[in-house]
Amino acid sequence: MSVRPVIAGSVLVLLCAAAPVRADIYIFTDDQGATHLTNVPADARYQVLLHSAPEVSQAGGRISARMLERSVQYDSIITTAAASTSVEAELLRAVIVVESGFDAAAVSPKGAMGLMQLMPATARAYGAADASDPAQNIHAGARYLRDLLNRYGDDLELVLAAYNAGEKAVERYQRQIPPFRETRMYVPRVLRIYRELQALPSAT
Repeated sequence: MSVRPVIAGSVLVLLCAAAPVRADIYIFTDDQGATHLTNVPADARYQVLLHSAPEVSQAGGRISARMLERSVQYDSIITTAAASTSVEAELLRAVIVVESGFDAAAVSPKGAMGLMQLMPATARAYGAADASDPAQNIHAGARYLRDLLNRYGDDLELVLAAYNAGEKAVERYQRQIPPFRETRMYVPRVLRIYRELQALPSAT
């Protein structure tokens, strides 16, 4: 999917501003396969992608038009990683939104790195010698998600819980979402964004 942002600069209000404001983000895919993003829909084909109610990512950012603009440069990597692992591109994008807000330089207090916030050991295990490199990070994260999907029978709630809290935590709680506040918030947040991305119209 080719993505071409169309953002009205003079009226663009980022959701990461100090004061909460309404600034929904809209999207449509044209007949040539280009996807257009805007916060000022001037065409009936636009559909709401993200509502402006702020959602805090694991990296502390907020979902915003700027984040969506940043995502464009990683689109081909995501598409390739999705195809090579049979993990949906929408799931990869949803994880990246919540994990890092498409900030390739993001590092968590626990040491998770890059777009998909991989811990160093996980990054190495899945082939990312340099977890700060976007291509290595996304491909390693996709391979990790593929293993989790296989392990948990495509149960996305458990897959995402394990991605956030670790497989040991999921197993310790009898293959249920662990009762950790962060994980209990993380799973539905990723699922909501994933389902919104899935619902977008495809180019014909």
